[in-house]
Amino acid sequence: MPGGHFTKNDYGPPDPTNRSRKTMTKDTKDTATYRDALAFAWRYWARRPGLIATSLAMMVAATAVDAVWPLFTGGLVDALASGAPGDAQALRAAVGNLAVILGLGVVYHVLHKGSFILFGRYQAKNIALIQRDMLRTVHGFSTQWHADAFAGATVRKITRGAWAFDMLSDNLFLGILPAAVAMVGVSGMLIVLMPPVGVFTAAMCAVYITLNVWITVRITRPLHDASAAGDTRLGARLADVVTGNAIVKAFGTEAREEARYDRLARAWHLRAQKAWNTNDAWQFATAMVRETMIGGMFAITLWLWWRGQATPGDIALVLTAFFMIAARIWHIGQNIADLQKAVSEMADIVAFHRRAELMADAPGAVPFRPGAGEIRLECVRFGYLEGREPLFDGLDLAIRPGEKVALVGRSGSGKTTLIKLIQRLYDVNGGAVRIDSQDVRDVTQASLRAAIALVPQEPALFHRSIAANIAYGRPGASRAQVVEAAKKAHAHAFIERLPQGYATLVGERGVKLSGGERQRVAIARAILADCRILILDEATSSLDSVSEGHIQAALEALMSGRTCITVAHRLSTVRAADRILVMDRGRVVEEGTHVDLLAHTGSAYAALHTAQAFYG
Repeated sequence: MPGGHFTKNDYGPPDPTNRSRKTMTKDTKDTATYRDALAFAWRYWARRPGLIATSLAMMVAATAVDAVWPLFTGGLVDALASGAPGDAQALRAAVGNLAVILGLGVVYHVLHKGSFILFGRYQAKNIALIQRDMLRTVHGFSTQWHADAFAGATVRKITRGAWAFDMLSDNLFLGILPAAVAMVGVSGMLIVLMPPVGVFTAAMCAVYITLNVWITVRITRPLHDASAAGDTRLGARLADVVTGNAIVKAFGTEAREEARYDRLARAWHLRAQKAWNTNDAWQFATAMVRETMIGGMFAITLWLWWRGQATPGDIALVLTAFFMIAARIWHIGQNIADLQKAVSEMADIVAFHRRAELMADAPGAVPFRPGAGEIRLECVRFGYLEGREPLFDGLDLAIRPGEKVALVGRSGSGKTTLIKLIQRLYDVNGGAVRIDSQDVRDVTQASLRAAIALVPQEPALFHRSIAANIAYGRPGASRAQVVEAAKKAHAHAFIERLPQGYATLVGERGVKLSGGERQRVAIARAILADCRILILDEATSSLDSVSEGHIQAALEALMSGRTCITVAHRLSTVRAADRILVMDRGRVVEEGTHVDLLAHTGSAYAALHTAQAFYG
C-alpha cells in the first residue's frame, strides 16, 4: 500500500577592503533571512532547471496518487459491506477496488523512487559546487580578512553551510511541498465527499501549520542562531589547538587547552540543550493539535453515519485519509523546524557570497603582460583606517628593470605593506602602482601575482610532496627542472636523504621539515617560477650561517637580470643591493648603497647597523 512521507535520512588592523560592512572575524555571526537563503539557493537550483522540474513533477504526481487511494479503500469496504458471502457482484467490485489500490501503489513507488534518484544526483553536484564556489569566494577575500579569521572556523562555516543547503532543499522539496500537496488534495477530496469533515480537516491543517511557523520563527530561530554561532566558535577553537599542537606539547599546556575547550563546549551545550528542550516542549503542543484533529474527524464522521449520511466505506476512507495525512502533518512540523535550522546554518555562506569585496578584478580587467620588470609607485596614498593618518601619503618610488632594491627599517615602517601594494593584496586609496606601465588595478589579480615570485619570511607549504611544492608556481615543470631548482637552492641534498625523496609528504604547513628546510623549498619554488620580478621577505632568516652563505650565492645568480625587492631586518643580507631604501613611518628617509649609507655618520641606516652589530 502506498503511503508515508518524503524524507531522507582580533588582532591586526581592520580589513581596508570592507569599510562599508562589519568585518567578519572569528567572533562574529552573520544572520540570514528566508529570502536571503532562498535567493542563494536559487542560484544552484536554477542551474539545471529541467532536472529539478522533472524531479519535482514526479514528487507531486506521486503525492497526488498517494492522496487518491483512500477513496478506493472506502469503495472496497462498501463493496464488502453491500453483499453477503458468495455475492459475485460484491466480490467483483471489491477485487476491482483492490486492483486499483495495488496499481496506485506500483505507480506511487515508481514515481517516488524516480524523483529521489534524480534529486539525489542533482543535490550531490550542488553541494560540491557550493564548496568549490565558496573556496573561490574566500580566495578573493583580502589578506587582512584571512589574518582576522580562524581558518578552522572558515572551513566549518563552508562545510556546514553546504550541508545546510542540502537540508533546506530536502525539507522544502521532499518534505513541505509533497505534504502541502497531500493535505490540499485530501482536504479537497473530503470537502467534496463529506463537506463537514473536509472543512474541519482543512481548518485544523491550517492551524497546525500556522502554529509551527510561529513557533519556529519567533521562538526556536534565535536559539538555533545562538547554537550555530557557538558551534562555529567550538570548531575554531578545536582547529586552533590541533594546528598548534607542537606549541601545546612544548609548553605542556594540554590540560589548560582542554579546560578552555570545555568552557566553550559547556556554553554551546547549554544553548543547544535549550533549543532542543524548547523544540520538544512545543512538539507536545502541536501533538495535542493532531489529537484534536483525529478526534474531530471521527466524531463528525460518526455523527454523519448516525444520521445515515455516511457509509462504512466513508468511515474507512476517513480512517485511511487521516493516517496518510497524519504522517505528513507530523513531519511537516519537523520540516519547518529543520528549514529554520538550515537558514541559520547557511547564514555564513550567504554572507560570504554577498560580501562587498572591493578587491575584485575590475570590469574588463585584462591579463598582465610581463615586461622588463619596471615598478613605479606614483603619489601613493594608503592607510588601514579611514579618518586616520595614512601610512603612505604621496609616496613616489621608481624601481628600474633588473635593479636590486632592499627595504630596511624598524618594524611598522611600511616595508611589508609596500610589498603587498605591489602584489595588489591591498588597493591604494590614492595614486597608482604600475608594473611595466600597467596599473595593477587594470589587470587580473591572478595573472599579476603569477608574474611575481615570492619567498616569504615564514614559507607556507601544502601537505603535498616536496616535488609538488617546488613546482607549485610552474605545475608543468619536468622532474629534471624541479631537481635543478632544488640544487640551486641547496635543498637537493636533504631531500635525497628523506625516505621517499622528492615524493615525501611535508605535513600540514610543512611541519615535517625544519624551518631552514622549508625556507630552501620555498626558494627552490621561486627559482623554478622564473619570474621577472622577485620578492624576498627575509628569505634567509631561517638558515644557519653555512646554508645562508650557499643560498646567498644562489640568490645572487637568480637575481641577475631580474628586478628584485628584498625586505630585510638583518642588514648583512642587503650589502650587495644596488639601492637600499631606509623606511620610517611610511616614508623613504634615506637611500643609497650599503657603503654610501654607512659613510654618513648619524644616519638612520648607520644607527640600525650599529644596533645590530652591538646586539648580534
